[in-house]
Amino acid sequence: MNGSDAGPGPAPGLVVVDAANVVGSVPDGWWRDRRGAAERLRDRLAAHTSGGLPAVAGVPAWATGPPLDLVLVVEGAARGVESVAGVRVVAAPGSGDDRIVELVAERGPDRPCLVVTADRGLRARVRELGAEVTGPRTVRPGN
Repeated sequence: MNGSDAGPGPAPGLVVVDAANVVGSVPDGWWRDRRGAAERLRDRLAAHTSGGLPAVAGVPAWATGPPLDLVLVVEGAARGVESVAGVRVVAAPGSGDDRIVELVAERGPDRPCLVVTADRGLRARVRELGAEVTGPRTVRPGN
């Protein structure tokens, strides 16, 4: 088999961020501008596209380097937030938790997945689908 016969390679690891939960983890006035708070989170995530997430407790080794498929799930007043280079924003038509579970289920069985949330119910649901979980401090230093 020569190089041209090789497939595209494995898909990058999937990191799904629960925007409402991460933004709501710090009482910094986010409730006055939910969309702006989600945009600031999106922009912080974009800084991780070239180097991966910080190598801290709760972050699997595969997520500490590129390539990563970073997905920010927004809901409610934050639905108008747009994607930027390196961060795909998905607007949940209803429950953000339900959309996150769908994304995890759709990823395929061999693709690693990390969900960033502190929501206990959501953590249990995505773990049942084989995803790893970590808390908001992973993407929101200083929490």
